[in-house]
Amino acid sequence: MPGLATLPPSGDSEACILLFTLTPILGRLARSCRRGSWKPLTVAVLAVALAACAALPLPDLPDQVPARWRQGDAPTAVELRSWWKAFGDPTLDALVERALAHNLSVAEAVARVEASRRLAAASGLTHLPQVGFHTYSEPTPDSSASYFQFGFDAKWELGWFGRSESEARIARGSHEAALAQAQAARVSVVAEVVKTYLELRAAQQREVVLAPLAQSAQRRSELMATRVRLRLAAAGELARAQAQQAAAQAAVLEQRSALVRAGRQLTALLGEVEPEAWLAATQDLPQLGEAGISSAPADLVRTRPEIRRAEAEVIRMAGELGLARADRFPRLGLGGALTYASKVIGHTRLSDAAGIVTFGPAIEIPLFDWGQRENITEARHAELAASLLAYRRAVVEGVAEAETALATLEQQRQRELALRQAVAPLEREAKAAATRERLGLGDAFGRLDAESAFAQARLDLLAAQQDRGIAFVALYKALGGAPLPHGDAP
Repeated sequence: MPGLATLPPSGDSEACILLFTLTPILGRLARSCRRGSWKPLTVAVLAVALAACAALPLPDLPDQVPARWRQGDAPTAVELRSWWKAFGDPTLDALVERALAHNLSVAEAVARVEASRRLAAASGLTHLPQVGFHTYSEPTPDSSASYFQFGFDAKWELGWFGRSESEARIARGSHEAALAQAQAARVSVVAEVVKTYLELRAAQQREVVLAPLAQSAQRRSELMATRVRLRLAAAGELARAQAQQAAAQAAVLEQRSALVRAGRQLTALLGEVEPEAWLAATQDLPQLGEAGISSAPADLVRTRPEIRRAEAEVIRMAGELGLARADRFPRLGLGGALTYASKVIGHTRLSDAAGIVTFGPAIEIPLFDWGQRENITEARHAELAASLLAYRRAVVEGVAEAETALATLEQQRQRELALRQAVAPLEREAKAAATRERLGLGDAFGRLDAESAFAQARLDLLAAQQDRGIAFVALYKALGGAPLPHGDAP
């Protein structure tokens, strides 16, 4: 399996135990021998033992990122970390900055990053000497008196056999996962702010187009009622005109509902409760222009949060495997204590306190556990293999999502271009119909039909522009694009 070639087989554990067991024996032989030829051999065996029991190397991550995008780049490239500025809207830029500073999901993720950083720092202090103070009392067997003891104790567990490195990797993996989660929160918040802002401005522009369209539908219904009253049209035509009028009014109300919904969503993304009044002011839908990407496929590995999280899981599981492997070897350390004991006679009388100093090695050697540690080690091997597969899956899915987003963006660009070309002739026709009506060469129905066709073309173009902007958002969300805090390079 890719990435597991650097992992030694579990049989190395027995060799390491054997070397660890033989080393003190050789040391005693060296001390008992007058000649010094045994000492270099003892040192060599000890060096080999420690080298064999060192931490496992991190597995190689599989490289499946293509050299270039298959869909190609658009004419003008956009920088990944500030991609929303391609819309050229200062209001949108300000909203993104405010959301990154005040969004509650981002703040929560940042707090978790700080917690993981502190835990990682605490993990690095585990194998440093620890000193404590203790007191306790113990009665004599006949309960006639008691002993009051107090003193200091110290211990220093040596993180040999890869234990300290493995614990550090577990803490590092957890911290990297928290960083990836924070980046995912930023990416999601930026994408939602831009998407919701586009929906807000598009709803405002649709309301601008639909309001006169609803008035035209009402005028058509009134004219049709007059024609029916004069027996120039059938009652069914009036019913259809009235249905069109109701549909036009419902469309206007739908856009107003969309405005309220988008405003509330933006307010929540900004971490606030009450929407701001300036969001209700009608503005044009931001135009994207000919924008592309400036990143290469390999940048996905450094920026996409899902891939960074998968990589962090590989690091963490490598630490778990190293820790399980270390649990099969002796735990070594040094310990000492300075204890004073005083005999308590009666209620208040104390005898003279006597102190005792203890110091020596602390050794815990695993002997027999019915294969429990062996099973745990093999389980960690399997979990590490699964994390490598999850990393491969994250890379493959990231590339596929980005390629799909690129293709969708190009399709939406072509759709917008085609609809834009259709708007100009319909606008000219609407003006011509109004001129013919004014000159008496046409009637109001012809003008209303031409205006309705022009309005519908504008609505279709607005929808295409909105869809293209959302496709652009989806592309940069797939690329993991969002600003990173200072010092947190992807």
